[in-house]
Amino acid sequence: MVSHPALWQAPAPSTPLDATVRLPGSKSLTNRYLVIAALADGPSRLRSPLRSRDTELMAGALQALGVEIADAADGDWIVTPAADGRLRGDVEIDCGLAGTVMRFVPPVAALADGPVRFDGDEAARRRPMITGLDALRSLGVRIDDDGRGAMPFTVHGRGALEGGLVEMDASASSQFVSGLLLAGARFARGVTVVHDGKPVPSEPHIVMTVEALRDAGVTVDDGDLNRWHVEPGAIHPLDVVVEPDLSNAAAFLAAAMVTGGRVHVPDWPHHTTQAGDSIRDVFDMMGGDVTLTRDGLTVVGPEVPTGLDVDLHDAGELTPVVAAVAALADSPSWLRGVSHLRGHETDRLAALATEIEAVGGRVEVLEDALHITPGPPRPATLHTYADHRMAMAAAVLGLRIPGVLVEDIGTTSKTLPDFPGMWEAMIAGTDGP
Repeated sequence: MVSHPALWQAPAPSTPLDATVRLPGSKSLTNRYLVIAALADGPSRLRSPLRSRDTELMAGALQALGVEIADAADGDWIVTPAADGRLRGDVEIDCGLAGTVMRFVPPVAALADGPVRFDGDEAARRRPMITGLDALRSLGVRIDDDGRGAMPFTVHGRGALEGGLVEMDASASSQFVSGLLLAGARFARGVTVVHDGKPVPSEPHIVMTVEALRDAGVTVDDGDLNRWHVEPGAIHPLDVVVEPDLSNAAAFLAAAMVTGGRVHVPDWPHHTTQAGDSIRDVFDMMGGDVTLTRDGLTVVGPEVPTGLDVDLHDAGELTPVVAAVAALADSPSWLRGVSHLRGHETDRLAALATEIEAVGGRVEVLEDALHITPGPPRPATLHTYADHRMAMAAAVLGLRIPGVLVEDIGTTSKTLPDFPGMWEAMIAGTDGP
C-alpha cells in the first residue's frame, strides 16, 4: 500500500515483460525546431512534437516574445513568427526547470525590442548560466543578474544584434553553444563560437543543432574542432516530423534488461543525431540482444545484466537509467565522462550514489566517474530531486526490488506526459496507457 499520496508504488512484475512501447517525439528536437521556427521567415509545421512540461515552457517563452504557436487538429504545431520578425520585449519568461529554455531563449531575447526577464523553479536558480550570460555580454548585450551568474536575470534586447566572435568554455553544457548557433543567423554578422576548455559534454546535441539549422537552409561551418560558424541570412520555414525521444526510450528498454523480457520501440530511426541512440550499444555490452529493423528497435534482456565500463560523456542523459541497470548487474560497472551531470536538474552523481546505496548497492563517486557495485537488494523510498531522469531510474530499480516507493513520480512530466501510465501499460503488455 502507498502510505502517502506523493509516493508511487513501483510495479515489480513476477514474470519477464513482453511489450511494445510507442514513444512521443524528442524533447531535444522539438525545442530546437520551435526556436528555429520562431526565427524563420514564414510559418512552420512541426509534426508529432512532444507535448511535455519542457516543450510547453519553450512554446510559452516564444509566445511571450510575440510568436504565434497554434495547435493543429492532428496534434501538430503551426509556428508563425512575430509580425515583421520583431520580437516583443518587456515580458517575463518562465523557464521552469528546462535547461533548453534557460539556455536557448536568452540569445533570442537579445533580438527583442526591450527587456526580457528570466526566472524558473527554485532548483533552476542553482543551474549554472554564467557561460551563456558572459557570451552574450561579449557580443554587447546588457544583462542584469546581480552577479549571480544564474536566474533570475534580465536580458535587455535592442531589436538587433551585431554578432561576431564568441570564445567560451562550454565544458559545463553543450547547450550554451547550441543557444548561440540557433539564433546566430539573425545576427547581422552571424556568429562564430569557439570553445576553449575541457571537451564539450553531449557534443552530439550540437550536431543535432547544426543539422536542424541546415534543414532550415542556414549555412553552418563545423569543419574545425571546437569551432562553429553560422552565416547571417534567412531561416526558411520547417515542415518536419519529430523523431521519437530515444533518451526517454532508455528506461523502457532497461525494463527488458532487468526482467529478462522483451520490449519493442516502433519507428526507431536508422539515422539520427539523438545521443540517446547510443543506448543500443550500452545494452548490447550489458548482455542484451539488441535488434534494429525497419519496424523499430527490440531489446531482449539477459537473465542478469553484465557490468560494464563505458564512457557516457556524449550521452550523459542516459546515465541515471544505465546506473540503475548497473546496480542490478552481476558485476561492478564504471560509468565515465559524467562530471558535467553535477550541473543538471540536480547533482545527479550525488543523487545516484544516495539512491542506489538506499537499495543495497555501493557507489564510489569520482571526479569524472561512478563506480557501481551491486549488493543484496532491499526496498526503500527513493527520492527524485525534481529530476525526471532520477524518477525513471527509480522505476527501473523497482522492477527488480519489490517494495520500492518513488517520491514525486509526476516529475517525469518534464519530458514524458504520462510516464506512470505508459510504465504500467508496458508491464501489462498493452500498447499505451
